[in-house]
Amino acid sequence: MKRTLISAFVAGMFLSLAAVPAAATVSDKDVENDAKTVGDVVSWGMGTKLQRYSPSTKVNTKNVKDLVPVWSFSFGGEKQRGQQSQPVVHDGKMFVTGSYSRAWALDSKTGKMIWEYNHKLPDGIMPCCDVINRGGALYENLFIFGTLDSQLVALDQNTGKVVWKQTVGHYADGYSITSAPVIAKGLVITGMAGGEFGVVGRVTAFDAKTGKEVWMRPMVEGHMGTKDGKDNGISGTLNATWTGDLWKTGGASPWMGCSYDVETNLAYCGTGNPGPWNSHLRPGDNLFSASTVAIDVDSGKIAWHFQQTPNDGWDFDAMAVKILYTDKAGRKLVGTADKNGFFYVIDAKTGEFVRGFPFVKKLTWASGLDPKTGRPLFIPENRPGDPVKAADGKKGTSVFTAPSFLGGTNQQSSAYSPDTGLFYVPTNEWGMDIWNEPISYKKGAAYLGAGFTIKAIFDDYIGTLRAIDPATGKIVWEVKDKAPLWGGAMVTKGNLVFWGTPDGHLNAADAKTGKVLWSYQTGSGIIAPPISWEQDGEQYISVVSGWGGAVPLWGGEVAKATKGFTQGGMTWVFKLHSNK
Repeated sequence: MKRTLISAFVAGMFLSLAAVPAAATVSDKDVENDAKTVGDVVSWGMGTKLQRYSPSTKVNTKNVKDLVPVWSFSFGGEKQRGQQSQPVVHDGKMFVTGSYSRAWALDSKTGKMIWEYNHKLPDGIMPCCDVINRGGALYENLFIFGTLDSQLVALDQNTGKVVWKQTVGHYADGYSITSAPVIAKGLVITGMAGGEFGVVGRVTAFDAKTGKEVWMRPMVEGHMGTKDGKDNGISGTLNATWTGDLWKTGGASPWMGCSYDVETNLAYCGTGNPGPWNSHLRPGDNLFSASTVAIDVDSGKIAWHFQQTPNDGWDFDAMAVKILYTDKAGRKLVGTADKNGFFYVIDAKTGEFVRGFPFVKKLTWASGLDPKTGRPLFIPENRPGDPVKAADGKKGTSVFTAPSFLGGTNQQSSAYSPDTGLFYVPTNEWGMDIWNEPISYKKGAAYLGAGFTIKAIFDDYIGTLRAIDPATGKIVWEVKDKAPLWGGAMVTKGNLVFWGTPDGHLNAADAKTGKVLWSYQTGSGIIAPPISWEQDGEQYISVVSGWGGAVPLWGGEVAKATKGFTQGGMTWVFKLHSNK
């Protein structure tokens, strides 16, 4: 891989293929209204609430059968790995990222390349789960995205030239950025990955115009936050839920980034696993790991938190997207399907637990949730054993746990429709044999303290797209897949839900019934979420295709279900066939 990096990357490589007019800038109002407008997509999640909902109706259940490819764009040969990027579109341009921290601007109608940017990656980067990137954000004249060596890069939308760069964390310590940032009140807010390397997770806000750091909030109890370069209070209370010194390398990385609500002025961030995985080394709840954390955007302080998995012993990150919605009574809520197999509904203003329920068929580590607090009702015998108590002191008691550490869901974004009131959740049914092992922290080295083997639960399917009613917990319909689903969903006012499969199909189904109405083979597995926008009176659908990511790297026995799936790296764009 080092040889590949050395030979493949050229610092700040820039290629201009077409003369284009200056880009129309993206304002705070454009970001705020992103989910309501059909002419562009300026945010990851198709709006800062991350609903992945398009108000377009031109493509609908009656005519989706006529959807055809318009153009496709290849990311190139030797660099192709897993592709999880969601494109953004504005002013006739599409901006899309690829593996190895690359970015392109394309003509959104024709696919013609305008510019290309190749970030120079150093030796020694430590991405957990493939060299992926999930996309960027648009603000004013900038396209802003994170890199595998933990930098934020702001590129001129028109030329692709670097306007500013900012180091967010040191890659040699295990930090990286794979998520897309969110824009809030002129700030670009980003999380970071690295929970498997003993980092201290944190959320950081920068001035989107200049790249100057404004505030930083640690996601591990006991660490000091900053604002404008000055101390801004520690997170939580030192040693209140972490005994000893493990809080110093506590993990809790917010590696999927955050959502944002302009009315509450809160950024909603999901945090990852505590470090190490061996929970017997760190008794206590281990805040703020495996939690939903709401941060006041002005102050950079934690407004509230809700912990999905206290004292996590199974790698049940709570980083899955925090989707903001309003129920029939007008209450602002956060809906999130968690890796641990439970779906949570939380009050968006206060963090109060509203309700929760399993969204997977088999769940073994907890018998349910406390109806008042939402705290899991643990099954003690399903926690992996303490290796200290093992006869040889090397391997604790192994247990079978469902879901597996790859989760009931994971990075594959869910979608929410205000029309149907349903969440559309790419779900996987799998379990794991898991055991704990002795571990000690070494800077820049993997920090797990556990071993595992992932197994399928059912013979006929692993993945399934589920339409879930958040008010009742009912699974309204589902579409099953023999392989794990690892790509996100999108829903439209045209009563369609789109999602990709690991064998390469982009599907569209009736959002109310789940009847599949259209499918297209893109040539490689889809592990990215689709988008939609309108241009010159026509509705376009786009998705990035390219198999890879965590499943083939970590999936064990389950990865066999994807054997033979070809790698790739393409952006696909579709619209309705016209006889004109």
